[in-house]
Amino acid sequence: MKVRESGGITLSASSGSPLTTLEVGFLGPLEIRVGGRSIRLTGRRRLAVLARLALDAGSPVTARQLVTDVWGQTSTATAAKQLQIVVSKVRDVLGPEPIVTVPAGYMLDLPHERIDAHHFMTLIRQARAARERRDTGTADGLFRRALALWRGPALAELNDPWAQIESSRLEEERLAVFEEHVELRLAAGDHHAVVTDLVPYVRAHPLREGPRAQLMLALYRSARLSEALSVYHESRTVMVEELGVEPGARLRRLQQAILTRDPVLELTTPTQTGTIVPAELPADTRSFTARQEEVEWLREAVRTSGVAVVDGPGGVGKSALAVHVAHAMAGRFRDGVLYVNLNGSTPGMKPLPVLDALGHLLRSLGLDGSAVPADLDEAMARYRSLTASSELLVILDNALDARQVRPLIPAGPGCRAVVTSRDTLTTLDDACHLHLAGLGDGDAVALLARIAGPARVQGEPDAAAEIVELCGGLPLAIRISGARLAARPDWRLVDLVDRLADTARRLDTLQYADLAVRAGIAVGHGHLREEPSGHDAAHILPFLGLLDTPTCTPATTAALAGWSEARAEAALERLHSARLLEGAGHGRYRFHDLIRLYAREQAIRALPRTERAAALSRAFHHYLATVNTATLLVHPQFYRELLYTAEQPGIEFVNAREASAWTEAERENLLAVARQAAQSDDPRLAVGLALGLHWPFNYRGWVTHLAEVHRTAAEVAARCGDRLGQAQEESYLGWVYRDQGRYEQAVVHLWRAVECYGESHLPHRNLGAYNNLGIVYTMLGQLDLAEANLSRALEIVEEKNDGYARGAVINNRAHVLYRQGRFDEAIEEARAAVLEWSAVGSLYAEGSSRSTLARAYMHAGRLAEAADTYQVAMALLREAGYRIGYAVTAWWSGETLHRLGRHEEAKRDWHECIATLLDTHLLTRAEADDLLEQAVPDMPQPIRNML
Repeated sequence: MKVRESGGITLSASSGSPLTTLEVGFLGPLEIRVGGRSIRLTGRRRLAVLARLALDAGSPVTARQLVTDVWGQTSTATAAKQLQIVVSKVRDVLGPEPIVTVPAGYMLDLPHERIDAHHFMTLIRQARAARERRDTGTADGLFRRALALWRGPALAELNDPWAQIESSRLEEERLAVFEEHVELRLAAGDHHAVVTDLVPYVRAHPLREGPRAQLMLALYRSARLSEALSVYHESRTVMVEELGVEPGARLRRLQQAILTRDPVLELTTPTQTGTIVPAELPADTRSFTARQEEVEWLREAVRTSGVAVVDGPGGVGKSALAVHVAHAMAGRFRDGVLYVNLNGSTPGMKPLPVLDALGHLLRSLGLDGSAVPADLDEAMARYRSLTASSELLVILDNALDARQVRPLIPAGPGCRAVVTSRDTLTTLDDACHLHLAGLGDGDAVALLARIAGPARVQGEPDAAAEIVELCGGLPLAIRISGARLAARPDWRLVDLVDRLADTARRLDTLQYADLAVRAGIAVGHGHLREEPSGHDAAHILPFLGLLDTPTCTPATTAALAGWSEARAEAALERLHSARLLEGAGHGRYRFHDLIRLYAREQAIRALPRTERAAALSRAFHHYLATVNTATLLVHPQFYRELLYTAEQPGIEFVNAREASAWTEAERENLLAVARQAAQSDDPRLAVGLALGLHWPFNYRGWVTHLAEVHRTAAEVAARCGDRLGQAQEESYLGWVYRDQGRYEQAVVHLWRAVECYGESHLPHRNLGAYNNLGIVYTMLGQLDLAEANLSRALEIVEEKNDGYARGAVINNRAHVLYRQGRFDEAIEEARAAVLEWSAVGSLYAEGSSRSTLARAYMHAGRLAEAADTYQVAMALLREAGYRIGYAVTAWWSGETLHRLGRHEEAKRDWHECIATLLDTHLLTRAEADDLLEQAVPDMPQPIRNML
């Protein structure tokens, strides 16, 4: 009797039952055998369910996972019931015992040796263990048995996404095993037979360099030198034509060795047989979590490339990843694994000199103390000689830069090096690179749970999510947080959240025992101070910590430091290569949150208050100058409202398009600067930035952001007694509330603007407030009040003789007139607005006035004229980039076309409207659906579905 436990249910099977005689194979067409007899199973979903359960044999698979994988996009409410039917049908074929019902799902209760893919992996592990013991004969037999299990492509009948992923994974494993077996056979002198097996294999996989190198060596050892060189030339042709690259270092070195008949290539070359094989890896960390994609990338890099570099900021888990993968692959290197910590960023330690590192490696390779050269060049030459014919894996951990690493790369084609560094080391020849980032939310929470305890994390899932967010996904910070929790079982997770949420204490909290985030960052900063080329980068880091912007640019950095933009860019690039900054797109950089806190700490500790204030003032004025320039290009009439000029030059733009692109890229930074400027010693900056942002943001429909900016600036102006600034901010705030449809609030702020302008003895500046009051009262249906306020505005316009303003007021009067049923007057007024605004040369203004004219035509029942005019208005507003006006115009154009029976064109314009409003976050999807339902209740359902 065999008894197994799974999911709390005891399962048993007696000898001779299907459970003990059943065999499942999917390394080729799905094959089911019971007692040596083939069993036929039909139906794609039956095959898929069985294969999916076999993939995780011995472990439960949830019903939800099975439905997702097998039913995929066609999953319906009945899929769960269909799954039960499919399982029942499979049981009819296999018998009731193999597929066991477990909580929330099913499990295939079958030993791994009876499933070919699992048996394949078991044989491979045994083969590698035998090879590591130098039991070549046993290893060869096990490799052959494993490869013989393959009958064709894995999961051949299934094309589901999960099956294709697993098929690709298994196929890659098969190829790696085949090449590993060839390596074993070459070492055993089986080169003649290897040639026969490799020729078709290389033809089938022309871009894999490893087997080409094996074929060259096998041919060379078979005294077929010209054919070996021919393989190289063919390889080069394929690589250049298919990939546009030269062959890798391994093939090039092998070609050179063949040309010179290097004795290293002979089978009789002495190896380390009989000596102790070095195995210097540190212990694999128990808390290593996830990183499956990165693990697979590094495993593949070790298999196929001479040098693999893993770079990333301090504490991101570079060393843990390298050590974890090295442990998994150590058995593939007959001459062992070397490890050296180069102390490139170890707190309290100087980087290890190259000669000292070479001394360590040479002693590990068997040299005694007196045989280790004291001269650097001699040591490098000795290291190259000793590694030329070896199969070594060398882990060069925590490297400072490429100069430290380059002499430590082993020379032999069978050797591999894995390097970890904060520096990107892009100048290393023939290296492949992995840029390691922080953990995703799920993996980060899993790491926290592994250290602090799963029950605690499951008990406070929201707090756990907050902890990993405050740690920025940095594995070191999460490990420290987990260790703190493990040491304090009386703490709740929310207690740690409170400590981490305090930015002034976060780095103190992220320090426990011998682990500290701050110390790791400080090492990188310190190295920059010591390098002549790093002085500027080290100097600017604290300054960057002063700004609250999500990203920084060379232009902003130059303003902060008072440098040229070129000098600032060089410093930013150096910080990036030191992984103290991350790339955020072309010409843009960002901090990791914890490095930003360190930079701000350094600014407070190292920079006098006056110097900090001066740097921030330069940055704020840089933004103010640039915003004003951008606004004047986008909306030239802004000069009328320009109250505050900058004391620092900004960026100059060629045209409005360039200014708009800058605004788009800098949106989050501009909002952050506006908020931070509101806390500065100069309130004019907050008001000036808010005014400058109004038009560029309004054009794009970012009115939600504008409401916050104007509200804060109005409060700052009021607090400082700046009545003129307050008046303009209140006027703009009323405008924003108008665009948001918050008409009652708009009225309050617009009348407050009128009051402030009066206190400033500038009543003529009430033009904008009266004009907007006219619009708001129109929307409220209070047409008499609307007409009265527009008349006040028109009086101011006539005094100023301002064509642009006149166009604005009479344009809005037209809206009042057609709502009063005075259609002919409305059309005439709208035409007059078009004339006024066409003369101004503003696309925004002309497009808005033509939209008003179209609306007047529509209300007058002149639908064909309205439709044509709306199309002209849409084109103008689209070119002007005025997204709110464009959306509104597109909506009414759609309604007009719908009334004319031109449904496809109506659908197009409604789609444009809804897409624009959703994109600018002025509507949610549900609100958009309600809008369609209320505004056009008779809209044909096919059109409604498209929207």
